[in-house]
Amino acid sequence: MTQVSKSTVGFYTEADCDLNDFASLTSQQTTPDTVPLASEVCKNIPVYDMALRGGMLETVQTRRELMAEWAQVLQRGAGVIVLRNACADTSAIDDATVIYERIIADEKAAQGGAADHFAAAGSNDRIWNSLQKLCEADPDVFVRYFASPAIDAACEAWLGPKYQMTAQVNVVHPGGSAQQAHRDYHLGFQTAEISAAYPAHVHDLSPLMTLQGGIAHGDTPLESGPTKLLPFSQLYRPGYAAWRRDDFRAYFEESYVQLPLAKGDALFFNPALFHAAGANGSRDIHRMVNLLQISSPFGRAMETVDRTKMSLLAFRSLKELPLADAALHAAIAATAEGYSFPTNLDNDPPTGGLAPPSQQDLLKTALGENWNQHRFEAALTAQDARKDA
Repeated sequence: MTQVSKSTVGFYTEADCDLNDFASLTSQQTTPDTVPLASEVCKNIPVYDMALRGGMLETVQTRRELMAEWAQVLQRGAGVIVLRNACADTSAIDDATVIYERIIADEKAAQGGAADHFAAAGSNDRIWNSLQKLCEADPDVFVRYFASPAIDAACEAWLGPKYQMTAQVNVVHPGGSAQQAHRDYHLGFQTAEISAAYPAHVHDLSPLMTLQGGIAHGDTPLESGPTKLLPFSQLYRPGYAAWRRDDFRAYFEESYVQLPLAKGDALFFNPALFHAAGANGSRDIHRMVNLLQISSPFGRAMETVDRTKMSLLAFRSLKELPLADAALHAAIAATAEGYSFPTNLDNDPPTGGLAPPSQQDLLKTALGENWNQHRFEAALTAQDARKDA
C-alpha cells in the first residue's frame, strides 16, 4: 500500500499533502508472517537478534535471504529495523566511547559547541565525521568497532556493495529536549523551497540513495529518549513537503513509537521515515549514539571536474556577457558545484539552516553584488578550504 500523489504537475507542495492519506498509511500493522526471520515484532518494528541470526550471514544464499527481508521492510514495510547484538564486541564500543568523550572535550575546549541540524544548541554534543576521527585516534579500535558483519549486511541490503560509510556521534544529556519530526538526507536537508523545486520522481529516488542508522553506545531505556519513529511514514510520497506542516508534526507526536536499545544494538531506517530524537528525561544517562549515514556508491559523477577552476575562469564572462536571467542560470549550473555536500561540517557547519552555501550560491552572490575577480577568488578559495577534510 503506497500513497499516490494528487498532484497533476509532477511536483509536490505543502498544499498537495493530505493528512488523512498519511494517517491511513501509518495505520498499517506489521504482522509476523511478513517478517518471518524477525525474532519479534515490537510496536510494528521488526526486531532481529543477531546472536541468533548471525549465522545466516555466513553463506551467500542465507545472507541474501535475510537482506531481502530487511530491504522489503525498509522500502514497503515499517521502514525501520532493529538489530539486537549487531556489535558483538561491546569492548570495542567501550573503547570508542572513551575516545569519543575525549574528542568532544577537546573540540569544545577549542571551538565551543558544534552546530546541529535539528537540535537546540547546548542540548547535545556532536562529533562531525566521527568515522575518520576514530580511525585517526586509534586504528585498532576503529577496525574492531566496524568489524560487524550485521552492520555491513544492513548497509548492503539497502544500497548494495561498495557503499560509502559516514558517521556522526550524538550525545544527548539529561534534560536534553526532543527534536522536531523530520525526514533525512538528501531532500530532508533542503529548505522547503528547494525541496519543492525537485520533481516528484526525485522525491521517490532520494530515500534510495542513503540509509540512516545508529549504534547504541550504552543502554538506552525509554526515559533516556531513544529515537521517535513513525512506522510506514516513508510510504507517503509527498512527505518531504509535508514534514514541516504543523498538522503532520502534531500527528507524529500523537502516533510515534520508541524502542529501548542495549549497548551494541543497531537501528536502521529509511531516510524518508518521519523520526526525531526523543527528549532525555533521565537523571544520569548521557545518551550516546553513533549516527551512521551510509550513501549509495552511485551518487557520483563519471568524471572528475575542477569546478573551482572553471568558476574562476568563467566569472568575468558571466559578469560581462549580455545574458538573460534564465540563460545566466543555465550557464552557472554548468559551471559551479550546486550541492553543499560532501563537506567538512566542523569547518563548514549548517549555521542558520540545514546546509551550508554551495559553490553556486557563492557565485550567484558574487555576481549579484558585482564583486571583482580578486574578491571572488579569495571567497572561493576560503570556501574550498572549509570543505577540506
